[in-house]
Amino acid sequence: MPALTLVALPVHMSPALSHPDNPCFACLRYPASMRTDLLLMPFGATYMQMREAAIVAEDSGFDGIWTWDHLRDADDNSGRVPEALITLAGIAEATSRIMLGTLVLNVANRHPALLASMATALQEVSGNRFILGLGAGGGPSLPYAPEQTMIGRPIPNDRIRAAQVVEAIQVLRHLWSGERSNFNGQHFQLKEAHGYPRPEVPPPIVVGGWGPRMAGIAGRYADGFNTQAGHPQLGSFVELARREHASSGRDPDSFLLTVFTGLSEPYVRADSTARASLQQRGIDRLILLTTSPYYLEEIREAGKLLAH
Repeated sequence: MPALTLVALPVHMSPALSHPDNPCFACLRYPASMRTDLLLMPFGATYMQMREAAIVAEDSGFDGIWTWDHLRDADDNSGRVPEALITLAGIAEATSRIMLGTLVLNVANRHPALLASMATALQEVSGNRFILGLGAGGGPSLPYAPEQTMIGRPIPNDRIRAAQVVEAIQVLRHLWSGERSNFNGQHFQLKEAHGYPRPEVPPPIVVGGWGPRMAGIAGRYADGFNTQAGHPQLGSFVELARREHASSGRDPDSFLLTVFTGLSEPYVRADSTARASLQQRGIDRLILLTTSPYYLEEIREAGKLLAH
């Protein structure tokens, strides 16, 4: 088994979600203890490999499984990238305890009305274990841009893509309400939309981002924020998101904070300073990335370290 090594990294909390009778609320936020999840990077993986790794992760004590939303390998080294939501639906059937999340769904890949229906279905399949990570997608200068341009999709500037995230969240909430809905946004519209399945527990929406714009959007419109664990501005992002959450009339302590980094020993040792630093900032979920092919013994060993 290879040693654990760091991977090189290229509107609100629903009343139903926070209701004490919802068994999954405790799965999301543990004020006294940070949860540890595993992200299965999909590039070059098969569904069966991801499924097997998820089962091992659950058995080893991890608290959640996440994956990325991409249409192609940015390095162009493989011919396969399993679709995120379908993959998680399969993993949901193969597991029973762990949370399931997307880090993060590109708002450009699915109209939010379609995403509303897909997310509700995944909530039902998983027994309300889905966390909907949503983001603005990569800009024109990033290596992920070709997956949009190769299918004729434009890549707007950062401001427009951020505005699309805001409108997508609003559309999701409209449709999850179960009410007949109209929405006249600049980027998305609803006209007497109805007939959409209403989730028993609306999936919490976690917005991913790398700067203050997305941290502010996450705080004001979403249920949580995700960024890199080692980001030099992590503390200011956390403060900004919580401040925006409070400014919109909600409890900042209900805000879900998640971060990601590579699967490495400093982040799986329960008594490490790296973990302690994140817990002091109020991070709820630490998401550790691992690449395909997934080393199952490495996952098991990481679980043993987390347990001590």
